Amino acid sequence: MSNTRRSKRVHPGWYFGGLVLAVPAAAALTVLLWPQLFGLQRMFPFAQAVSFRMVATLSLAFALVILGLLMVPSPRLRGLLAAGTVVVAVATTASAAVVLSRGVNTVLEPTGADGSVRVLAWNTLGNEPGSPTIADLALEYRADVVMLPETTQDMGLEIAGLMKAEGRPMWVLSNTGAPGYRAAETTLLVSVELGEYELNESLGDTEKLATVIAEPVSGDGPTLIATHPIAPVHREMAVWNRDLEWLSTVCRGDTIIAGDFNATLDHLAGLADGDVPGAQLGACRDAALDAGAAAVGTWPSGRPPLVGTPIDHVMYTSQWEVTGFEVIARDELDGSDHRPVFAELSRTTNHE
Repeated sequence: MSNTRRSKRVHPGWYFGGLVLAVPAAAALTVLLWPQLFGLQRMFPFAQAVSFRMVATLSLAFALVILGLLMVPSPRLRGLLAAGTVVVAVATTASAAVVLSRGVNTVLEPTGADGSVRVLAWNTLGNEPGSPTIADLALEYRADVVMLPETTQDMGLEIAGLMKAEGRPMWVLSNTGAPGYRAAETTLLVSVELGEYELNESLGDTEKLATVIAEPVSGDGPTLIATHPIAPVHREMAVWNRDLEWLSTVCRGDTIIAGDFNATLDHLAGLADGDVPGAQLGACRDAALDAGAAAVGTWPSGRPPLVGTPIDHVMYTSQWEVTGFEVIARDELDGSDHRPVFAELSRTTNHE
């Protein structure tokens, strides 16, 4: 009997070995899941690793199940894997909490409030959905502002013509970082009901893919910014950082900014004006976060929304609040690798 009992005891060395393995695992998971704690959120490869937070959370949950199954038959493995399993469980729970706190709702029904501005943003992958599809979507959502990265001025004029035929005339303003290259061009459509708008080129631009800054000539509308920072591929990390830092300087005053930011909220950490409550970039808040939808992926469109990455945003300064929001996930909206994002923004009487 005593020999049997002794055979079931696990030597303390197994627990010690497990602890030795668990410490670097905890450090690695912390850096990969929360690189902003160390100022690494916009550095390669940490920026890429944190882009798909839901995928990381699900992967950790799967790893937790595997660890549990490995521990069942063997007391020695239980000793070796116990500390690591606790580390993975804590990381899974914490990452899931971040996802849930940002929100997984795909739709916040718009209120139709008087004086609201309805914004539609869609990276069209170089005009690929075609002007009828884009115009129909803008008309369906009664968009006052349509922000279209990777969309040429010619396509914008076609869209505006189709919308005008349906009683919705629009101003068309475009900018390009590389003439003749569709992906480098960004086009902004503004309803004439908001007053006349004109380009402001004095504030600068994203470096390789264009940003459109439009300011009202008449009326009391906000500054409108349709943006497209470069993607954070290895060779463009420095440009991507400069693009995001520049955007934080123009997201001020009375502004609505939208488009393909090629950045999640994790990447934007450290770029907010600390004097503006709730700001995520400069003085701007994120509509998806305020609407409880900031964990819903917008790219790539071929994946379910909850396992994509939320890199397309609508943001605004404190003169506005979100009263409607949607990541538009429809199979018939093919052609682009991004999902359109819609937000209804209404004036607020209390702002910084």
